Amino acid sequence: MGLWNFMKGAGKSLFGAAEAAPAAGALEKEIADLGLDATGLEISVDGDTVKVEGAAVSQEMKEKIILAVGNVEGVAAVEDTAGGDDPVFHTVEKGDTLWAVSKKALGDGNRYNEIFEANKPMLSHPDKIYPGQVLRIPVK
Repeated sequence: MGLWNFMKGAGKSLFGAAEAAPAAGALEKEIADLGLDATGLEISVDGDTVKVEGAAVSQEMKEKIILAVGNVEGVAAVEDTAGGDDPVFHTVEKGDTLWAVSKKALGDGNRYNEIFEANKPMLSHPDKIYPGQVLRIPVK
């Protein structure tokens, strides 16, 4: 449970301007379009903060949903009251690659594919990350 910060001006544009957060319905459609299972979760929007409440089907699914709604243009934060463990996230910096993120977060750049797999379906290719994007770091 916690409050996770995102870059309001970075991320996937669902409808246009970054000044306004998308409606809850647009975020729910994005979650469904990514094939994520939001069963048991309620998504709401308060200003530029998205609230994720309820009980997720799994810890992994909860973390992916937080990232799916947080990495949307216009969203500055995601408040998680869905229970479970706190996720480990990493915000991509200018010049980062998945190899560099893996070296920082997991201690071995060769483990970049673990981060890539942990962020599917939001990531479609290991080279397609951008500054400000928040990634899920797998915890074993």
